[in-house]
Amino acid sequence: MPDRSERRRSRSALATLAALSCLGTAVLTGCDSGSGSTTKGASAGHPSAAAAPVWDRSPGSVAAVGDSITRGFDACSVLADCPEVSWSTGTDSAVNSLAVRLLGASGAADHTWNHAATGARIAQLPEQMALAAKEDPALVTVTIGANDACRDSVRAMTPVADFRASFEASMRQLRGAAPKAQLYVSSVPDLKRLWSTGRGNQLGKQIWKLGICKSMLADADDMSASAVTRRSEVQDRVVAYNGVLREVCAKDARCRYDGGAVFDYRFTGKQLSQWDWFHPGRNGQARLAEIAYRNVTAARPPA
Repeated sequence: MPDRSERRRSRSALATLAALSCLGTAVLTGCDSGSGSTTKGASAGHPSAAAAPVWDRSPGSVAAVGDSITRGFDACSVLADCPEVSWSTGTDSAVNSLAVRLLGASGAADHTWNHAATGARIAQLPEQMALAAKEDPALVTVTIGANDACRDSVRAMTPVADFRASFEASMRQLRGAAPKAQLYVSSVPDLKRLWSTGRGNQLGKQIWKLGICKSMLADADDMSASAVTRRSEVQDRVVAYNGVLREVCAKDARCRYDGGAVFDYRFTGKQLSQWDWFHPGRNGQARLAEIAYRNVTAARPPA
């Protein structure tokens, strides 16, 4: 029978062997380093091959970044922000925002922050993301890109490479200050479909002449070859922006892209602002909230 010292040496050797085995498993499957996946270690002699899910489907606080859509612009009154109806962090009961659905009415009032800005383009997103990260939120939402395509001319649209660089910089800002915050990314809306829907309203077309999204909405009834080409170029740029959002987000385990759900949504006149027939009104904000809640709480990210 082995003596006590031999038993101690045996136990020590077994512990060392187990530690080396765990290390090998960590190298192969990854560890929770703040921005990657989480792996459960072996327990009671039964190693786990599956990584623990990183995405929390019930985050306890929400910060929003982005543009006029997230500010509720033109949803309550003409040419004014209305953040209380924001699809992301609003408190309006008719909208039932993502935050209200996740946190309840009181939670949405106390544990949300809206750093979006009307008119913002992707170049402003890193600064917004830095502000959001300071709140140490469980979830950050972003809707950005429409203003990069909505310019005075097609030539003035943000180049795709610049769009990518700014979005990657925004991700670095978030990860540098809030490494475990989740990020939900909405796709850029289908601007061509909004043009097609809104141009049926005569008042809306008159308002568009004031200069709203001229690259897409200028001369709304012009169906000449040049006008059709112009709108197609804007549409192609939006599709490219969404490709960037999808690709960059896919590299981060705590980022979830909406799978193009907002781009694919068929807004009708009922969902558009009655002041500009372009931005989402209250009804449109509610539909965006539905899409976001469905994707944030889904067991798996959208395909």
